[in-house]
Amino acid sequence: MISQDKAREIAREWIDAWNSHDLDSIMSHYSDDVELTSPNVVKLLGDEKGTVRGSDALRAYFEKGLAAFPDLRFELKEVFTGVNSIVLYYTRPNGHPCAELMVLNGEDKVEKVIANYDYSE
Repeated sequence: MISQDKAREIAREWIDAWNSHDLDSIMSHYSDDVELTSPNVVKLLGDEKGTVRGSDALRAYFEKGLAAFPDLRFELKEVFTGVNSIVLYYTRPNGHPCAELMVLNGEDKVEKVIANYDYSE
């Protein structure tokens, strides 16, 4: 089980990495064999399955996303813990909420992500 303090630490570092737009810092949170499923994969990459596999593909996806959204910033709202997983609840610049389930490996690197977003206008 991941402690609330550890979950908050991971979440804060993840948010800070994204807000800095430093791709190396962002990628430092993910394992080499990461799998990410997100509606944004469908939108940005046109992949109907919405899944990116492996750190190289994830890096390319994030790079494309940062280029498409240069003002991207997240605000952390809540962090939830589970057995080898955390959920980050945060908002995007438009104020819309997001929740990401992150499964962590033994080194606290993200090995699986399922992202969910509010796309309402």
